[in-house]
Amino acid sequence: MSQNPQTPDATASDTPTAYGWCHWHQGHARGVRLVRAVEQGSGVGANFFACPTCLTTYDLIPLADLPL
Repeated sequence: MSQNPQTPDATASDTPTAYGWCHWHQGHARGVRLVRAVEQGSGVGANFFACPTCLTTYDLIPLADLPL
């Protein structure tokens, strides 16, 4: 007998994906990427994430993909 009674999703991959809030369509989404980071000297900064659909729709480039 299997320890996990649920069958795994056939489309799931072994690569983990981020799940969080998309600031562009204002909803939760899978695969969000960091697009903007606002840093403030003495205060709290902010991070803005976008889902894959909004990345394409609004022509956004994730920070990790920008040239140095």
